[in-house]
Amino acid sequence: MNQPVMKTYEQLNMWRTSNIEQVQFDHPKLNEFHDALITQTVTLAIETVTSEWGPPPAHFAFFMMGSAARFEQALWSDQDHGIVFESKGDSQKESAYFLKLGQEITEGLESVGYVKCDGLVMASNKQWCHSIFSWKKQLHGWMEEESFETLRNLLTFFDSRTFIGDSRLLDELKDVIFKELTRNPQLIQRLFSNIERRKKAIGVFGQLLPESYGTHANVIHLKNTVLFPYVNSLRLLALQERIKSPETVARFDQLPQHLAEIKELKKIFQELLQFRLRFQANKKSYETIHLLKISKLTAADKKELKEYIRMGAHLYKLTKKHIDKGCGLK
Repeated sequence: MNQPVMKTYEQLNMWRTSNIEQVQFDHPKLNEFHDALITQTVTLAIETVTSEWGPPPAHFAFFMMGSAARFEQALWSDQDHGIVFESKGDSQKESAYFLKLGQEITEGLESVGYVKCDGLVMASNKQWCHSIFSWKKQLHGWMEEESFETLRNLLTFFDSRTFIGDSRLLDELKDVIFKELTRNPQLIQRLFSNIERRKKAIGVFGQLLPESYGTHANVIHLKNTVLFPYVNSLRLLALQERIKSPETVARFDQLPQHLAEIKELKKIFQELLQFRLRFQANKKSYETIHLLKISKLTAADKKELKEYIRMGAHLYKLTKKHIDKGCGLK
């Protein structure tokens, strides 16, 4: 789909609204659509800040995290992004400039249709907008503390992809994580523990287990319950195997051949991504996009969904086995 160059966030939002339905049932095309829309929005934000503050004072990289980085966005998506920049002059001036840019990008993306991250994982937050020196210091701090929150931040950061700027800067930061894992291989065990908590989705009699109370009764959260076992497993395997690609599908491809049993699950994961899109046509907001009503599923849908859940649980076990082996455990 050819995207015309637009001069305002409002025009970009109108273009999104008018065209996204054309790609809503095709996972690759939908994510290409998001990529193009985000890139043009960020480009417009850079032009806006440049007109007011002058050109960027240092080389930088604007990167997305989460589903945007993994090329796994649904019809609606929230914001997860950051900025890393080289520091060569007045660090306070550079920090102020790029924080301003982060704020403009955040507001621009919201105007275009991407809701703000509830956890403030955005370049408008100082925690996610740093010089490369400060980023390295922060990454080391997260890994040394090893708390649930800091390791969650580390895993969030690792799923990152440069959209605009110098991708070398982001690669250099991922090397910091790999070096620490080489020095402290047990860290991967802590990271696995960080993502191991998950709600059981199939009961002892093979029935689906939706939420049983509240506003989301009789609903399964497709992203958290079904998709994340695949995403989380491949993220950990990418860390173990020193794979920088954030896309889950690319991570499957880049795993070594001795993990063939895991690599074979790529096709199931791709089918899951397409399965998800079938139930999003009438969703009008990010808050409901991942909620799947059990009552709306046919018997065939339920059978297919259970298979995705079972294979996700199997993938977790294979991942744990590989991680334990890499840490010298049986």
